Amino acid sequence: AKTMYLDTGLTTKPAQISLYKIKLPNTEIIFNTDQAAIQEVVFNEYQFYRYTLKYGFMLQESGLIFKQEVPSKNHISFVHSDNNKKIIKVFNFDNSNYSIELYISITNISNTSIFWNTPIVLGVLDFSGDQNQARFQDITIGLEDKVIHPNSHKDAIFNAVKFLGIRERYFCSIIEPVSGNYGAYIKKINTHTTEIGLLPDNIKILPAQQIESKFLIYLGPQDLKKITSINTIWAQIMHYGTFDFISKILIQLLHFIYMFVHNWGLAIIILSIIIYIILYPLSLRQMRSMKEMQMLQPRIEELKTLYKDNPQKLNKAIMELYKEHKVNPFGGCLPMLLQIPIFFALYQAFLRSITLKGGHFLWIKDLSQPDRVYTLQVNLPILGNEINILPIIMTIIMFIQQKLSSKMSSANMSEQQKIFLIIMPAMFLLIFYHMPSGLVLYWLMNSLLMAIVQFRLSSSK
Repeated sequence: AKTMYLDTGLTTKPAQISLYKIKLPNTEIIFNTDQAAIQEVVFNEYQFYRYTLKYGFMLQESGLIFKQEVPSKNHISFVHSDNNKKIIKVFNFDNSNYSIELYISITNISNTSIFWNTPIVLGVLDFSGDQNQARFQDITIGLEDKVIHPNSHKDAIFNAVKFLGIRERYFCSIIEPVSGNYGAYIKKINTHTTEIGLLPDNIKILPAQQIESKFLIYLGPQDLKKITSINTIWAQIMHYGTFDFISKILIQLLHFIYMFVHNWGLAIIILSIIIYIILYPLSLRQMRSMKEMQMLQPRIEELKTLYKDNPQKLNKAIMELYKEHKVNPFGGCLPMLLQIPIFFALYQAFLRSITLKGGHFLWIKDLSQPDRVYTLQVNLPILGNEINILPIIMTIIMFIQQKLSSKMSSANMSEQQKIFLIIMPAMFLLIFYHMPSGLVLYWLMNSLLMAIVQFRLSSSK
């Protein structure tokens, strides 16, 4: 054990605390022994990632100071005694997964009845740091009939809670009362700090009476398989916004592909090919429609000359021409519209996916981050100080694909179309430049496949 100074959201001044580290096969758990609370978890198998809870599972009552008992290999216990009560907290570790059993017993050692309603802190969300990381923090509460994700910045109290969870970008903390009735609370400590925890019923403890509570805890990665192996309902802590359902399907498909190729970059490439094959009939129809519209372009130019002073008749004549040749001018939009939910689903999944963290592919060191082949000493406008090659390659392929697409859609491009041909890939470069490499790789492959098919179609007679 060692002593250090720490300033947290729950204290107004730095407090001297004693820390003790428990080493498990996959993790190192650092305890604040005075508070019998988990301070931080280090995940060895995930590049020694540090997940800070700040007083995790602490009993929120002033004056409670615990003493650590001699720990064993699989558990650690703490004891507090005062004139009225004796409290014992025991953490039992499961070395096969990321679950912990927490036992809390309170014994009335006084001559009169006492009441117990002390909250149990799950953790503290700190929104003061890097906003690229802080924005991923949120709360999940399992109620009797539904699971909710309440506002992290507003005080609130909830009754009859089945489980309570908090998460950051890659890891999460969940607590479920196995015995007893508990509510939950959200308390805003200050502008940047929010405390979350469980609220017990107000229990009367008679002299010499002992009450016990048991809790099941998960402290680990946001991995669907690992979480559901303990409790399936906990999986709802992993949510990906509007396209949550699609995100989870794509992540599971990606995991299935990885089982065969053992490389996340290759798995993403194969996933993009599978999605393209599924959408291929619509894409082919779009390209053929564009080619047919190109063939009708001379007729359209004639109609423009004929009805140059009557726009209404011109539009009617063009639509009749499309109808006669069975061309749908809006048919090309459908494949792109279908790609939008897939894109946003992958975007959310790749941003939060622990499986991609540290995933290598070619020169890419981490598929959950931009490829960052070089870091500059100065910040460039918009691009920052990172040189990311993959988005640049994607932009070049998009430009080629747009060029092929324009040849199929019109023989005579207007100046506006020529400008759009350059602006569109440039816009995508700015959008994708700081996105996860996995997502950029997916879009790069999608553009490459479209370019190949368009080239073959435009070359066919």
